[in-house]
Amino acid sequence: MRQILYVSSSTVTGDKADLVGILEQSRHNNAIDGITGLLWSDGTRFLQVIEGPTASIDSTFERILNDHRHHGLSLQHNISIRDRQFGGWTMAHRRATDPVDAYDARIRRLLASASDAVRSPFLSLMATGTLGT
Repeated sequence: MRQILYVSSSTVTGDKADLVGILEQSRHNNAIDGITGLLWSDGTRFLQVIEGPTASIDSTFERILNDHRHHGLSLQHNISIRDRQFGGWTMAHRRATDPVDAYDARIRRLLASASDAVRSPFLSLMATGTLGT
């Protein structure tokens, strides 16, 4: 099994990004491919960790690389794993009407059992708007 973590920027801003459509399609594809993970988006950037069978991760990441809705994609890590950190596929997205504190608390709960290599970039981006160093 493999796990990758990447960050990218959206080429489509605001309501035009159709993040609900992206989330629904990703959930469908990932369930078929046996992929679990977490996607965080603030409508401008994406931070995603995906894990699962190596062949599924490779084909999914290839789709992401070729997706015109992303630019500036940066692979943060690509590692072999023995056990999944995310037992169920979860995709979190804060809508403009969602309270930031409640959204952040939800993400922290989802990351509670994740490795530091996964948790730290999410928490850093949420707190400061950057991945930190």
